[in-house]
Amino acid sequence: MFERLFKLKEHGTTVRTEVIAGVTTFLTMSYIIFVNPDILSTTGMDRNAIFVATCLAAALGSAVMALVANWPIGMAPGMGLNAFFAFTVVAALGFTWQQALGAVFISGIIFLFLTVTGVRSWLIAGIPHSLRSAIATGIGLFLGIIALKNAGIVVDNPATLVGLGDLKQTGPLLAILGFFVIAVLDALNVRGSILIGILVVTVLSMFLGVSEFQGIVSAPPSIAPTFRQLDIMGALHGGLVHVILVFVLVEVFDATGTLIGVAKRAKLVEEGKPSRLGRALLADSSAIVAGSLMGTSSTTAYVESASGVQAGGRTGLTALTISVLFLAALFISPLAAAVPSYATAPALLYVAGLMMRELTEIEWDDLTEAAPAALTAIAMPFTYSIANGLAFGFVSYVVLKVCTGKWNVIHPATQLVAALFIVRFAFFAE
Repeated sequence: MFERLFKLKEHGTTVRTEVIAGVTTFLTMSYIIFVNPDILSTTGMDRNAIFVATCLAAALGSAVMALVANWPIGMAPGMGLNAFFAFTVVAALGFTWQQALGAVFISGIIFLFLTVTGVRSWLIAGIPHSLRSAIATGIGLFLGIIALKNAGIVVDNPATLVGLGDLKQTGPLLAILGFFVIAVLDALNVRGSILIGILVVTVLSMFLGVSEFQGIVSAPPSIAPTFRQLDIMGALHGGLVHVILVFVLVEVFDATGTLIGVAKRAKLVEEGKPSRLGRALLADSSAIVAGSLMGTSSTTAYVESASGVQAGGRTGLTALTISVLFLAALFISPLAAAVPSYATAPALLYVAGLMMRELTEIEWDDLTEAAPAALTAIAMPFTYSIANGLAFGFVSYVVLKVCTGKWNVIHPATQLVAALFIVRFAFFAE
């Protein structure tokens, strides 16, 4: 059956190799089942329902990737957009989480349309490489400041806006320890280093009495508090147009870049070789819509899938293994509920650091490329908004190119996005 579904011999792999690859990828990305509920529950959403929605969205997305595209790529609610959902759309802009879910649903429908019509490929081809790298870097910095704040390492300071917290407190100390555990294990190539770091801090917090042990295994909680609770009309009429634009743009860059990057490592996308990229993009788009219905932020392809490819994964059986393991994770909800915010903060901070590697891809020698990229990356954490970073980057890119006589190198896609953000500031300012 597996041979017929996944063409294992054609890809030079076996069931055993694919299963091992799936387990490897799951261990590297499973931290999301602890981190996502911790972030989204700050909006007032039910934490247990988010846990279930996270597992189900990851399982469904990975299964669709396996059966439709036959690619070894795991999917789950994405880092960055979940923070934008919680801390910008709901906390800063004041929208309800139901409206935010409605915006995710609409962005998924738009994303699906862009994929089917081929516009998605046009957008990707037209966005400058420096801006793409800056977006990843900026999202990393955004996650970084959120992580430091959640850990109590960075605190509010009326004189300087931000300041250093009390590092003698239990929370910050455990967060610092968790970061070093993750970093050391990852440097030693230990699979699941982020997950291990989260669990180490959680167990220590229980021994120290600052977190309560609630058990490990139980029946999955109800998903009812978030299932189909999205407010689509509220999103359309509530001034969330620019938020939808951000969801779409980040998904276009992030998910597509991840899919292509991991697929190239697995040699699934090569010059002159038939590719299932279109099916993979379709699976990715469909998962966003399904995830919003379940009650979680945008689902996306995970770059951690590269670890599974390195372990030999070449087909959808790897993704199907990931899907099954996320379903099995539904039964560890008591453990997930016991994870404190300063246990997930090190994971956020470490992922933020990894995302900042994109800085090396920016064309620093060309100021018309470097300046917009720098503005993009800086604006995201300092304005606490991915949307503002995107707007600063695209608008400044067009302005600088035009003013230096390089207007002819600006792709129409970049011009369109810049124009949309100008309209956003003119008519949809917060």
